[in-house]
Amino acid sequence: MTTALTQTVGLTRPKTTRFNANPIIRIVLMLLALSAMSGLAIITLFIFKEGVPIIAKVGFRHFLFSSNWYPLEGEFGIFSMIMGSLAVTAGAMVVGMVFGLGCAILLTQFCPPRWVSIIKPAIELLAGIPSVVYGFIGVAILVPFIRDYLGGPGLSVLASSIVLGVMTLPTITSISVDALQAVPRTYGEGSIALGATEWQTTYMVILKAARSGIVAAVILGMGRAIGETMAVIMVAGNTLDVPHSILDPVRTLTSNIALEMGYAAGDHRKALFATGVTLFVIIMILNTIALTVSRRRSKGKVLAK
Repeated sequence: MTTALTQTVGLTRPKTTRFNANPIIRIVLMLLALSAMSGLAIITLFIFKEGVPIIAKVGFRHFLFSSNWYPLEGEFGIFSMIMGSLAVTAGAMVVGMVFGLGCAILLTQFCPPRWVSIIKPAIELLAGIPSVVYGFIGVAILVPFIRDYLGGPGLSVLASSIVLGVMTLPTITSISVDALQAVPRTYGEGSIALGATEWQTTYMVILKAARSGIVAAVILGMGRAIGETMAVIMVAGNTLDVPHSILDPVRTLTSNIALEMGYAAGDHRKALFATGVTLFVIIMILNTIALTVSRRRSKGKVLAK
């Protein structure tokens, strides 16, 4: 009736135009995402532009598999630093995996919820401590202990591995906790119903079901360890020798860049960028493996459902 009355009188309702902000918001968010990707691309191009020419000049095989690092004489071989980085990272993974996975199992399977609310945030707070503090504690406490009771100079692969292992605990513990909590409760309940003990259920069922997530946690922790600089400089010893024992001092790839970049010039500076290229490739490989493992885990969950 109101419509008929308006038509009769000749009155029309004014047309209102609504502003649609969705396309603008979508464009802004897309630009923000592309800015992060473009930043990564610019950093990658810059490192490769500075580092790849010296690798071609020296020779790929000589650069990676020679231990002769004499920048003033034009000798650039980083094999001893690669082995030092791998030795320190492997030791850190042993420490981080044992304690990190142990903490994750305790928090998810055996610990009362009240204690979980205290222990888990405390472990996560370790990520907020500056690396120089870890290095200082290592120099003041750990290095003298190793020197007095185990031998060697104290500044060693072992000291670096312990310090980095503690630094990787938040990463490995948090991701492992998420992986263990993602296992369906029916797996554990079924195992208990069949007569298995709580530990047998955890070891034979829960850990195997969460294996891909735990592997991803360890690989991400490995990337964190291999890229650490300040703490390693303080406790590693920084000698250009291939380590033959966990008590030997070493120099890692990141330590070499940090120690020499301040005064490097010419080919020496380019060789340090080439060292960064090597480190960049190693970390990208580790991250790719972690993402692949995580995707397989997600696909497995979908297929299980």
